[in-house]
Amino acid sequence: MFRPDLRFGIAPAVALAAALTVAHPESSFAFGGAAEIQEWKVPYEGRPRDPFAAGDDEIWFVGQANGYLGRLTPSSGKFFRRDLGEGAGPHNLIVDAGGIVWFAGNRNAYIGRYDPKTDTIERIEMPDPKAKDPHTLVFDADGSHIWFTVQHGNFVGRVRLADRTVDLIPVPTVGARPYGIKIAPDGTPWIALFGTNKLASIDPESLSLTEYDIPDAAAQPRRLEITDDGRVWYSDYVRGKLGRFDPKTKAFAEWDLPAGDKSLPYGTALDSAGRVWIAETGPQPNQIVEFDTEAEEIVSVTPVPSGGGTVRHMMYEPKTDVIWFGADSGTIGKVQAAKPNEEAAGE
Repeated sequence: MFRPDLRFGIAPAVALAAALTVAHPESSFAFGGAAEIQEWKVPYEGRPRDPFAAGDDEIWFVGQANGYLGRLTPSSGKFFRRDLGEGAGPHNLIVDAGGIVWFAGNRNAYIGRYDPKTDTIERIEMPDPKAKDPHTLVFDADGSHIWFTVQHGNFVGRVRLADRTVDLIPVPTVGARPYGIKIAPDGTPWIALFGTNKLASIDPESLSLTEYDIPDAAAQPRRLEITDDGRVWYSDYVRGKLGRFDPKTKAFAEWDLPAGDKSLPYGTALDSAGRVWIAETGPQPNQIVEFDTEAEEIVSVTPVPSGGGTVRHMMYEPKTDVIWFGADSGTIGKVQAAKPNEEAAGE
């Protein structure tokens, strides 16, 4: 039985469609779901993660532990690997409109630019040695900048791609651990401060940073998504909740996730129908939870076939309506989201 946390005046009970309920012997929390999941086993060791769809048949990802960039061609199941050298520790990557792969050299204090056509790598070094661990990257709306978090260095950064200028914005709260980052429709970067009970936003013109306290001091937001109305949705890793913050009203709302305080929600994605997808990494196998932000209810819960281990980051590709994820179980996977018209046809 799902129910919302009522401490912040949160809306009616979260519902799971009974028709989706299935048993799963490997998880006490696996309530089943309608989502279709397909996975590809990566032939290289090293924690494949953070896939990015550069096209219908071109999925890039990083091998964090063994220091490589990887590419999956789903139609053939073939993989490509590009080693990055000793100690790179790539944490995340994104691909621009020209096919250039940008990645976070998390253990070597740089952001990398890889050109697949020439097989060359350019390193953009951090201007401050304290910014030792670039973490998660995201493009702004026109692709002229990359915004990124620096978790243990306690910065949020911005790279201007035209001249490689790097701006670093320190986070005022000590040990804030800036983690997930997304850009709102109005161009404002929002950040989950994982070491705190706070979210943050940055004015892209002045580079001033503002923090917002989640009411429960025990909260630890890890990843976030932003719907078209500008509201910020976050996964609370410690308390097992999906939260929402409205920057206009400053109001918070939260919902319990299926596995409760054993949920450990981590990777998230937002699809074009306004549904937030959350990876619960506490249950084994991991579960992919689909939450309808308009109806304010859970509509599916689906176990990851490989088990998942830990699904750390997810990416939604609107052309194919697919959510891509990497799993510590050594796979790259996809969740096929149903388009709104398909849902209506099936009712």
